[in-house]
Amino acid sequence: MFRIVAERLKQRYRTLDWPRKEPALSPRYRGRPLLADADCGSCRACYAACPAGALLPRPEAPGRTPVLDMGRCIFCGACQDVCPAGAIRFSRDYRVAAASRGALLVRPEAALPGAKDAERTCADAAAVIGSRFRLFRRSLKLRQVSAGGCNACEADSNVLGTLVYDLGRFGIEFTASPRHADGLLVTGPVTRNMRAALLDTWAAVPRPRVLVAVGACAISGGLFRESADCLGGLGGASGENAAGLTTAGLTPDIYVPGCPPNPWSILAGLLALRGQGAGSR
Repeated sequence: MFRIVAERLKQRYRTLDWPRKEPALSPRYRGRPLLADADCGSCRACYAACPAGALLPRPEAPGRTPVLDMGRCIFCGACQDVCPAGAIRFSRDYRVAAASRGALLVRPEAALPGAKDAERTCADAAAVIGSRFRLFRRSLKLRQVSAGGCNACEADSNVLGTLVYDLGRFGIEFTASPRHADGLLVTGPVTRNMRAALLDTWAAVPRPRVLVAVGACAISGGLFRESADCLGGLGGASGENAAGLTTAGLTPDIYVPGCPPNPWSILAGLLALRGQGAGSR
């Protein structure tokens, strides 16, 4: 018993005082992308380098910096590495959640913002996202559904229950039954075999309910969106897959992009869902 107490004293307090204290991120971490409006001419290096098809041309401005779709982006940084104009870079901002699919489209700006402006990019997202869900401000129970995921997004969601993140201190918990839940947190591209289970689980959640899409696969199908065995995520970019199956009607209330998203991104998104910003408890 003495050894246990001594070890606890040695380890001290492990839970980060977030959101009052910013988390320490890996030097290799890539957060919200930032794009500068530049004349690309005939250069298509970023398009060729992107494995996820996340760069979209701008019809109104051909030959200039494209739009980046965070819903497809896997944050590999390949586009940043090959861009000769330096018009694409990834900030350190882990607050990437959005309230709509369109809000995940990052459009080029006249110039890349400074570091402080980049960190404030999503600071006011809570006011936009959480206005409809203040009912869950003090308590939010979620049922997690892995709809064919590779276990990366699932792992980064599961780690929120550890002592470093301590999800429970915010009144947010994962529950075993959808009938005891306030909503679903979905990961994976929604495979044909998981479609019925996902729809049944969603139907079992009592209203009012929320739907959270975590990861590129759940948002757009990710790298697997062209597969006949996947439905393109929640709602599906095409509405259905080759077999005619669809997830239309399952529109997320919040999208947390990434492959996988950083646990802090998921946590910040869940707080934003409840109308709480990264600077409030």
